[in-house]
Amino acid sequence: MKDYKSIYEEWLANPYFDEATKEELRSIKEDENEIKERFYQDLEFGTAGLRGIIGAGINRMNIYVVRRATQGLANHIIKRGGADKGVAIAYDSRHMSPEFAEEAALTLAANGIKAYKFESLRPTPELSFAVRELGCIAGINITASHNPPEYNGYKVYWEDGAQFTPPHDKGVTAEVLAITDLSTVKTTDVESAKAAGKYEIIGEAIDDKYIAQVKAQVVNQEAIDKMQDSIQIVYTPLHGTGNIPARRALAEIGFTHVYVVPEQELPDGDFPTVSYPNPEAEEAFELGLALAKEKDADLVLATDPDADRLGVYVKDAKSGDYIPLTGNMSGSLLCEYVLSQKKERGAIPEDGQVVKSIVTTNLVDAVAKSYGCELIEVLTGFKYIGQQILKEENTGYGTYLFGLEESYGCLIGTYARDKDAISATVALCEAAAYYKMKGMTLWDAMIAIYEKYGYYKDAVKSIGLKGIEGQAKIQAIMDTLRNNTPTEVGGYRTVSARDYKLDTIKDMENGEVKPTGLPESNVLYYDLTDDAWLCVRPSGTEPKIKFYYGIKGTSLADADEKSAKLGEAVMAMVDSMM
Repeated sequence: MKDYKSIYEEWLANPYFDEATKEELRSIKEDENEIKERFYQDLEFGTAGLRGIIGAGINRMNIYVVRRATQGLANHIIKRGGADKGVAIAYDSRHMSPEFAEEAALTLAANGIKAYKFESLRPTPELSFAVRELGCIAGINITASHNPPEYNGYKVYWEDGAQFTPPHDKGVTAEVLAITDLSTVKTTDVESAKAAGKYEIIGEAIDDKYIAQVKAQVVNQEAIDKMQDSIQIVYTPLHGTGNIPARRALAEIGFTHVYVVPEQELPDGDFPTVSYPNPEAEEAFELGLALAKEKDADLVLATDPDADRLGVYVKDAKSGDYIPLTGNMSGSLLCEYVLSQKKERGAIPEDGQVVKSIVTTNLVDAVAKSYGCELIEVLTGFKYIGQQILKEENTGYGTYLFGLEESYGCLIGTYARDKDAISATVALCEAAAYYKMKGMTLWDAMIAIYEKYGYYKDAVKSIGLKGIEGQAKIQAIMDTLRNNTPTEVGGYRTVSARDYKLDTIKDMENGEVKPTGLPESNVLYYDLTDDAWLCVRPSGTEPKIKFYYGIKGTSLADADEKSAKLGEAVMAMVDSMM
């Protein structure tokens, strides 16, 4: 732990820090715990770069922490000989996002690296696309995704368009940590940066090329052309970046009845209509569902603030109810739709691959197998799916067809290397048109998939543990499970135990051990009997520990019952360790 009090005093005394920052810090001078929380450690890089509460301090998101992170990135880029390629910068609708983007651009410019900064807020997948389109060495995205309003974040992308992975994540982190005096970080002003040719505003030209790529992923334009006037779509950007690109893409491929939730249409960092802007949350859909009932919509779609994750409700024609699809469900539905359409056209190559994270539903495994595709598992974090696409390009083996995470994110095509909710929005509306042409709703299509492959049901339990004590509890839970593999969970026997930190897969019956073949990560995974499973990992973006689990049932009711029982057993196991 750092000497937090002395760092706090240094921020108050150093003329480098602005008066507003000092005033904020003076206001907490009597709150020892708050001072400690803000200064006991540097804000750390997780699976998505920096993410934290906006405020003054080394453990908070502010212009000084952003400058330091960008200086570390600049140092790494210069050492790798990539300074001439430039860096693309995007940002979302959160508080301080434009300011943080500007600070990042100016620190890059001061280091002789050209910054290509978007003129206004843009979706995360467009930043990923822009990095590749502009031939940049890296990208920076200012976003905290679906976190509460007090958060912001800083994601780093590498030249392949994916969020950075080893060795670059470790390289940048080392450079950042080497900067102990924040006042040594380079910066400049906009006029000087422009005069040096190191600052360029980008926008419309990239937008056009990005939307063209989203539209290029359509696999059945004929279905859209036939059904475009009979599909009713309700969409909400949840006060974020999705509004303009989602509506544009849907309009350009032909959909004529798209209704945007008016109260959630415009960007707003306070996210006033929700407690936090998460398309996984039921409350995010309250306004959208009300509009859907008024318009008799076929589906209701919600993108998170940076538009990389998509939530969806679909109408059940029999009951008239709108049913939520989890990320596992919508991803499986899209995977089945895309592969079935490609198969009809003879467009599935022999080396076709479907890529998923290890905590994603096994239903996708069954779908991939059905269409003769290889199923590739990667660690949690879409950057590892992007890494797999790069591997295919570098080795010449493997054709990426679809990739998904359980956390409501997927990618069709390789134009971007991050999950794309704009593309997923278009694809789900296309699928709705196709199935409606066949007299089916998307819910009918989901049931047909279950009937074909089995009633897989997956869920996750998250336990929030904030601050220093929370971190210690999370680590204690991981240590307990790592040293004491459960022989059974909820009546399911443990068949094998994977430890991605130790790179081992242990067969529980014969004791044989083999490597996981994946990078080191603090994750434990238990393959259970009857196609059940459990995975435990600390969140890389929030102060939480997550317990993912899945079962396979014989009907919706059976799957619900089995999932509930396993969930209860998981929580009982956790309670025994708390």
